[in-house]
Amino acid sequence: MKFVIKKEDLYNGIKIVERATSVRALQPVLLNILIETTGTNSLKLVATDLDLTVIAEVDAQVEEEGKITLPSKTLNEIVSKLGNKLITFEKAQDSSIVNITCQNSKFDIIGISANEFPPEVYNVELNEEESFEIEVKPLTKAVRQAGFAAASYETSNLLSGIVCDISGQTLEIASTDGNRLARVREVIKNQDNKARQLIIPSRTLNEFIKMSSFIEEDSVKIYTEKTKMIIKSEKTTTISRLLEGQFPKYNQLIPSESPKTATVNVSEMISALERVSIMVNEKTSIVKMEFSENQLKLTADTPDSGKSEEEMAINYTGEELVIAFNYKYVLEALKNIDCEEVNIGLNTSLSATVFRPNCEEDFVCLIMPVQIRQ
Repeated sequence: MKFVIKKEDLYNGIKIVERATSVRALQPVLLNILIETTGTNSLKLVATDLDLTVIAEVDAQVEEEGKITLPSKTLNEIVSKLGNKLITFEKAQDSSIVNITCQNSKFDIIGISANEFPPEVYNVELNEEESFEIEVKPLTKAVRQAGFAAASYETSNLLSGIVCDISGQTLEIASTDGNRLARVREVIKNQDNKARQLIIPSRTLNEFIKMSSFIEEDSVKIYTEKTKMIIKSEKTTTISRLLEGQFPKYNQLIPSESPKTATVNVSEMISALERVSIMVNEKTSIVKMEFSENQLKLTADTPDSGKSEEEMAINYTGEELVIAFNYKYVLEALKNIDCEEVNIGLNTSLSATVFRPNCEEDFVCLIMPVQIRQ
């Protein structure tokens, strides 16, 4: 195997796939990136942890065909530190050692045979009948806004998934960890008008957001099977297993109206929460909020450390209400709002509280309060 490649092309390809490598691999080859020549002008880079597989195609001058797997971390470190010049990779036919040269720099890396890399994770057939096209920007925006409320990623936990519900020309994305819920709707071009519901591991979509900056097209194609999903652009492919089960009927939990509503400046509330939370009890992360006429008072205290307090002007004329939250949940919701102001729908100190940006109707976040000990 021998090829010559631009540093930028190779580095971008590595950045796209590297996060799919396994962290705690039972098979050492899963710590590696598969490098395979495809024709005379391109390479295929593949990384997988068996749940998620990412493939990137990059331009290269191929002089001799071949394939090998190389350690992801070592390869990334070498390429990132080389000069912005052409890089040559060369491997003898029966060897697992790859020679990398760039100007005056030379490296020999010991790889693992590509035959040990599981071919079933990336050799997949694409069923056009079970595919649809979706624009990248609405998809990434929806995932960013509504995916943060998913539970911590666990392979067996349905709530660690993000539900994508497609009906007509609407994409609805939602996630919940049981303490909070986020939902957003985006208009899409769904040419076949098929209705679909996919429960996608949150990690898959979060990794797709990170790699989306490398996608040059306006849209990607999504292929679905019973247990698998494929997101494909011209030069990138993401293959993920789907989560199976009945996702909670989250829309039934979102109240259509709230008895009390406060309108708050988003950036001011973020700043106030970040200051007040300095004195929060790290075990509970509770910040107390007192809503009164056109005023919001935030307080946090830790018995051993002290107390913090801040008041801010808001638009609120309802009856006084004291309610407490895990401040991290509120901060995450606010940081995913693209408007200057948010409408906070309130009921009682123990009722779910609704956060709605006042400049877009299609995003909503529901947060359960914490009971205050008197």
